[in-house]
Amino acid sequence: MSNVKVLMVDDEERMRKLVKDFLSKEGITVIECSNGLEAVDAFNADPQISLVIMDVMMPVMDGWTAVSEIRKSSGVPIIMLTAKSEEKDELKGFSLGVDEYITKPFSPKILVARVQALLRRAVPDNTNGDVLTASGIRIDLTAHQVFVDDKPVDLSYKEFELLTYFVKNKGIALSREKILNNVWDYDYFGEARTIDTHVKKLRAKLGPGAGDMIKTIWGMGYKFEE
Repeated sequence: MSNVKVLMVDDEERMRKLVKDFLSKEGITVIECSNGLEAVDAFNADPQISLVIMDVMMPVMDGWTAVSEIRKSSGVPIIMLTAKSEEKDELKGFSLGVDEYITKPFSPKILVARVQALLRRAVPDNTNGDVLTASGIRIDLTAHQVFVDDKPVDLSYKEFELLTYFVKNKGIALSREKILNNVWDYDYFGEARTIDTHVKKLRAKLGPGAGDMIKTIWGMGYKFEE
């Protein structure tokens, strides 16, 4: 993954160095920032940043505020790092548009795997000109764009992949575990609320009609029905 830039934001220099060392081995360029304000400035100054790894508790500007600022102008993949493990904190991250949520301490190899998975999905396949459609929804896989009734819908990378997976498997009952393993592109051991939170946001962004095609199967998961 050469020529890929990742923004690493953490007030602990040791943590930034650890992540940088592991990502650099994969050919990824790492830009370091020690607080949220620096991160927002660095992100806005460099349009080539492909992914952000953001700590929560930092001086000057915390991670939540920094993510909110970045999300005003970009759907770039964001991985949140935090020492907290409460459900409310995880749900808050997803509600802000965070794609992944990792609790400290963590395995650097797992972090690298998640970064690579998000980057693979974030970079469009220019050889694939496929367009998926479903009752007013149009998904341009090459441009990584979604339209509802010809109006663009701003989705995060994870929301885009989730919708694509639903449409490709329309009419099929999908368990939460199956959705996690396919959309997140690795063996994910998180809670079902990860899926539920993303589906809730996706429905809201698609709007009435289009969003209602994502049906809840109680006790199991979801099914996309036109």
